[in-house]
Amino acid sequence: MRIWTAAAAMALGCVESQIAAAEESTLAKIKASQSITLGVRDSSIPLPYTGGDGQPIGFQIDICKLIVSAIQTQLGLPTLDVKYQTVNSQNRVVLVQNGTVDLECGSTTNNQARARDVAFSVTTYMEEDRMAVRANSGIRNLRDLSGKTVVATTGTTAIQHLRRHERAAGLNWTDLYGKDHADSFLMLESGRADAWVLDQGVLRATIASSRNPGAYTVTGEPFNTEPIAIMFRKDDADLKKVVDGTIRKMDASGDMKTLWSKWFLQPIPPRGIRMGMEPPEALMKLWAQPNDLPMESYAAR
Repeated sequence: MRIWTAAAAMALGCVESQIAAAEESTLAKIKASQSITLGVRDSSIPLPYTGGDGQPIGFQIDICKLIVSAIQTQLGLPTLDVKYQTVNSQNRVVLVQNGTVDLECGSTTNNQARARDVAFSVTTYMEEDRMAVRANSGIRNLRDLSGKTVVATTGTTAIQHLRRHERAAGLNWTDLYGKDHADSFLMLESGRADAWVLDQGVLRATIASSRNPGAYTVTGEPFNTEPIAIMFRKDDADLKKVVDGTIRKMDASGDMKTLWSKWFLQPIPPRGIRMGMEPPEALMKLWAQPNDLPMESYAAR
């Protein structure tokens, strides 16, 4: 009987320690370990990506570095070790939930489904689905797609968003699907497709990295808008206060606009490509009035 009791007590102790760990705030965890782990993507130019020295760089990385500095100041830590954890579309939410990642500084859309499992900062970037075409194609808006061939990358949702857009109502075009972004661009480059639809950030980065950037353009009205934000553990009010406070200060001071120019208008490492992308109107409105509304709120407007 004593053996069973000891085993039961041990099991109960494990459960209690797991509950305590789950309830521990992220700031307390960071203070105890004197380290913070940032979740990053390795190829989402220019949000987070890997630079020439193998270290994470980009628009979102710079924002997260300022958040880390604010956390270090608030916790009164003389030093704070910053670690990086590469994440992908499949594991990013789980790694935030289980505490492996403290701040996910990637390219994650704030939507209602994810908000059931994690929390988001106020929006840092607005992604718009648009189309890339050959500059001499004569295609300038959605109506020009009638009778054309449109390519999308397998696994993306741009075609579905395009078909739901009111300005595409009644239009008929032929769908093609590339196995990845490189394959989709090749279809546009070779003339097999007249337009490639996707997040305009990826479109512009691909064009800027191509052999002849001047031969292509991103055009047409946006047919979908998605707010991108910093992701962290749910129900962590103290952390959200620091994260949102840092971003709001950047918005109000003009630092966010300066950061935009650095990554979207100026040449960026390691190859010096230039995105040539002005801030979307929806993002400039958010700089004036920041919020953490999910994607569905914009779709309803």
